[in-house]
Amino acid sequence: MSITSVGGVTPATFLAGLSGAAAPTAATATTGSTAASGALFGTSLTGSIDSLQAMQSTSDALAVKAVTGDLDDIHDYTIASTQASVALELTVALRNKAVEAFSEIMRMQA
Repeated sequence: MSITSVGGVTPATFLAGLSGAAAPTAATATTGSTAASGALFGTSLTGSIDSLQAMQSTSDALAVKAVTGDLDDIHDYTIASTQASVALELTVALRNKAVEAFSEIMRMQA
């Protein structure tokens, strides 16, 4: 069983931006170029949030179609809604971990 895209956005598309930021290249790690890795993280984060917004928009559009009776297969809405929900939960979990890491760094400096 595989997950198909809904509205052109797949879970892999959403997570693709985060995978690039999670694994910096060896050149970045050895030269200490934090500005480049910070820019990469920012770009990845922006792309991931845009993907989340696209998933939620697709889910909303399918919900309207389902309510008006224009949607032929209700499963499309169910899948899109679940994908958007899981992506939002992932985003919130990542945000919470980032805030927790920042707080820990600030505690170490005090």
